[in-house]
Amino acid sequence: MTSTPSTGRAIFGYGSLIFKPPPFLTLTSQPGYIKDHVRRFAQKSHDHRGTLDRPGRVVTLLTHDEWAPFATDEPPESGHVWGRVYRIPVELEETIWPYLDHREKDGYTLRELDVFGVDEAGKEILVEPGCKVYVGETHNPSFAGKTLMKDLSEVIATTVGPSGPNKEYLYNLCEAVKLLCPESEDAYLKELERRVKELDLDLKPKCLVNGGGENAMKGHLHANGGVI
Repeated sequence: MTSTPSTGRAIFGYGSLIFKPPPFLTLTSQPGYIKDHVRRFAQKSHDHRGTLDRPGRVVTLLTHDEWAPFATDEPPESGHVWGRVYRIPVELEETIWPYLDHREKDGYTLRELDVFGVDEAGKEILVEPGCKVYVGETHNPSFAGKTLMKDLSEVIATTVGPSGPNKEYLYNLCEAVKLLCPESEDAYLKELERRVKELDLDLKPKCLVNGGGENAMKGHLHANGGVI
């Protein structure tokens, strides 16, 4: 992995920016990670994956200390949050930053953090110093705070917004993170995906969704003279 730092003209995507990058073909990108942070579905989404009445959940990025008061039953992790660095050419800054500000308008603000990666020899390298990243601070009005994994899974499995089902956001993010590199697996995302899929009616056999099971089988046998 090679590195071409751009001294601040870059954005680190750790949520939807990984699977739905900015629509500008000239952007270059590469995988990387931020240290000593966690990615959590702790930001309410009123404008993309939910509504004002039923907000969905999307991810934010927080330090371990910031998240500690809100931690519940999520699995332990490495402390590295993998994502993708997008480098922004000077000539496109006046176009891309307003686009990103609008896209991340529901409670997000900018921080600058160093992004690291791994070279071909397995050695850690600095990919992008002072990279900009949108985060939902714990004091922003859309921050959801402490939520058990069970309750969080139910929200994600059932809410829908203008950009589509909340579960679609989760599934796309999980797949995109896995594809970044061999080291990028995220235990929290993996567990949350497992829980949501258990609740996802679109993934269940139709006989179960429509009140199947033993009663459905008895009705089928009766209608066919006891023959399956």
